Amino acid sequence: MKRVVITGMGIYSVIGKNLGEVKNSLYEGKSGIIFDPVRKEMGFRSALTGMVERPVLKGILDRRMRIGLPVQGEYAYLATVEALKNAGIDAAFMEKNAVGILYGNDSSALPVVESVDILRKKKDTMMIGSGYIFQSMNSTVSMNLSVIFKFRGINFTISGACASGSHAIGIGTLLIRQGLQEVIVCGGAQEINPESTASFDALNAFSIRESEPQKASRPFDRDRDGLVPSGGAATVILESYESAVRRGATILGEVAGYGFSSNGEHISLPNVDGPVAAMQLSLKEAGMDASGIDYINAHATSTPTGDENEAIAIDQIFGKSRPLVSSTKSMTGHEMWMGGASEIVYSTLMMNHHFVAPNINLENPDEITARLNIATRTTPCEIRAFLSNSFGFGGTNSSLVVRKING
Repeated sequence: MKRVVITGMGIYSVIGKNLGEVKNSLYEGKSGIIFDPVRKEMGFRSALTGMVERPVLKGILDRRMRIGLPVQGEYAYLATVEALKNAGIDAAFMEKNAVGILYGNDSSALPVVESVDILRKKKDTMMIGSGYIFQSMNSTVSMNLSVIFKFRGINFTISGACASGSHAIGIGTLLIRQGLQEVIVCGGAQEINPESTASFDALNAFSIRESEPQKASRPFDRDRDGLVPSGGAATVILESYESAVRRGATILGEVAGYGFSSNGEHISLPNVDGPVAAMQLSLKEAGMDASGIDYINAHATSTPTGDENEAIAIDQIFGKSRPLVSSTKSMTGHEMWMGGASEIVYSTLMMNHHFVAPNINLENPDEITARLNIATRTTPCEIRAFLSNSFGFGGTNSSLVVRKING
């Protein structure tokens, strides 16, 4: 079995449009949540959202490349440019080596809505632009980036709800361990627009703390009232240890364990047993016990039931060792298909800069969440290994263990 390491990362997030900005925001506990009046005008119950500027790629990519990219693909393009540069991988390397791509994405709503609007208005399919088909497919990010960057290895999309980005990294790890690939671009992307979250808002799952947007996402807090939708893109370059050493690449961490499970119960309500199973498997695959984990980036989205059940699950496994815990969603909101990948980036930045970012807005823990060792302020910490949880609709669970490289 080959070892799998992280040699590059890139991020386009509501808390920063590159690794440097994101690292500073994490350290400062800076929120990227806003009130969006457009959503309120459209009839949303909650007008809260994470927000980031849409990239301007004209002059960077030619029109033929841009036409098939949806907004989340634009985010992913910039995140991948940064990740490849961070990894020291250039066009010459990709020409000589079969670099793969596995990206997490589970919807592309806006192109579907826009193309149907055109059809209904014009009554003529020929009036729908040629790019909409490529923008609207679930595989839009992986298909577009594979062409733009000329990737010639594995190429498909992982759709696992809000665990998509995490599963992409997990599956990439398995492929490299088996020797089937040497380098895979993994990540997750999520569009930010009202069309993509309208049906989610209809579930009454979003926070309505609209008077205090930056205090609305409050994982583990007794007064939490729902999640805040968000988005962006995050890219992680996975590589075999041998390839990284051969290239002289800087190794940012080792993906030591990937655990997964399915709850097999309710389609939207999480349970305890599924997350416990995923975390236990990730530790087993890493050859570690609970005491080896210094930090947990919790899935905790700020929903009453979800946070409580995850707290119970974490306490079952880590109750004795009590690692530091925080949910970066307190700052970013719930980045959905992106979140499992972005939280690996956030946690790896913390590991390499020796701190744990705060779980902001945690003012009153409830009886269950008080069992955890939650970081409520930026905490200096030597993280030797961390665990990152990602859970999603349908009861899909993913846990990843990443540790500092040890030779």
